Amino acid sequence: MAKLCETIEDFIKNILREADGFAEIQRNELAIRFNCVPSQINYVIDTRFTVERGYYVESRRGGGGHIRIKAVTMDSSSFIMHLVTSVGEYLSQQVAEAFIVNLLDYNILSQRESAIFRAAVSDKAIGSAISQKDKIRAAILKNMLISLM
Repeated sequence: MAKLCETIEDFIKNILREADGFAEIQRNELAIRFNCVPSQINYVIDTRFTVERGYYVESRRGGGGHIRIKAVTMDSSSFIMHLVTSVGEYLSQQVAEAFIVNLLDYNILSQRESAIFRAAVSDKAIGSAISQKDKIRAAILKNMLISLM
């Protein structure tokens, strides 16, 4: 299933690249193309094309339903501030890694820097009580992002 998700994600990203960051797709057409159920397309959209990853998604369900995806483009300082305000007070390791992948995708972080960011916000590094990890992780990531500006 992971390989199919990656294939669908890559296909949609190619559409976005070719169409200057905007795509309108039909859920059922993609499902037919990839020989899967429409809910698989929903899963990819819901997990791979999120605000944290720099996308705005509008979905209309029903017979003529479509999905519009827009890649959010902004300068690096604006993008970093957008991420800082998106972090919130609590942040899971999974969402923190999505932010970091996004920074890497937009060439704001190098591979080495992204590895450092991942290490800093990992459960292993935080090592605090479970109830406090997400709060500590949010504070660490916010401070690291602000230091990039």
